[in-house]
Amino acid sequence: MKSNVEELNEELMQGERGRNPLVYIIALFLVLMLIIWIVPYYSIKLDPEPKNIPEKESILPANITIEKRNTTFVTRNEFLSLLNPNDQLIKQTASKVASQSCNSEKVCQAKAIFYFMRDNFDYVSDPRTEYVESAREVLATGGSDCDGMAVLLANLEQAIGIETRFVFIPGHVYVQIKLDEAMKKYKTDDGWISLDATCSYCSFGEIPYINVKKTKYYLG
Repeated sequence: MKSNVEELNEELMQGERGRNPLVYIIALFLVLMLIIWIVPYYSIKLDPEPKNIPEKESILPANITIEKRNTTFVTRNEFLSLLNPNDQLIKQTASKVASQSCNSEKVCQAKAIFYFMRDNFDYVSDPRTEYVESAREVLATGGSDCDGMAVLLANLEQAIGIETRFVFIPGHVYVQIKLDEAMKKYKTDDGWISLDATCSYCSFGEIPYINVKKTKYYLG
C-alpha cells in the first residue's frame, strides 16, 4: 500500500512531465521582454546622450567684444585668472548648448558642451611664447591651441555648475571635470573625467592613448 505522501509525489511528478513545453517558452519570452524594456530605460537615465548639439554660428553673436589684456606669456598658475564662468557671453553660450541638446540631466549637459567644443572649434598651433587666449577670444576666432581650448572648455563646464581642473602634461594641457553621477567607465582612478577638446576622435572621458601614462600636474 502506498502512503498518501507517495501518491501525492507521484501525481506532482506526472504533472510536471505532462506540462506543455509551450508554457516554458512563453514564460521565457515574457522575462526577455521585461529585460529589454527595463535595461534601456535605466541606461538612458544613467548615461544620457545629447541630441541636436548646435553649431557655434547659430548661438554666438556676430560681433564678440574682447577685453584688452597683457599679451605676455601666461604661466600655469595664471590659468586660473582666465576662468570667468559668470561672464555673460560664457554663461549664455553654455546654457544654450545645454538646453538645446539635453533635458535636465547634468551628465548629458556636460557631454553636450564637450562635443560642442570638439566639433565646432579648430585646433591651431602657436609659438610656445605666445600668451594663452581667453575664453572670449576663442569664441570669437573659432579656434586655438590646447591652452585656449582648455580655458574655454573649463569656463563653459563651470558655467553650468561643474567643477573643473586643468591637467598639464609635457607640451599639452587638457581639462578634467568632477561629475559624481556619471558612470564609472568615464572616470579616472581618482574619480575625475578627462576631456580633451583638441582630440577630434576622442569621446567623452577619453584622451589620446599616447598621453595616458605621461606625468601629470593638476591645477584647479
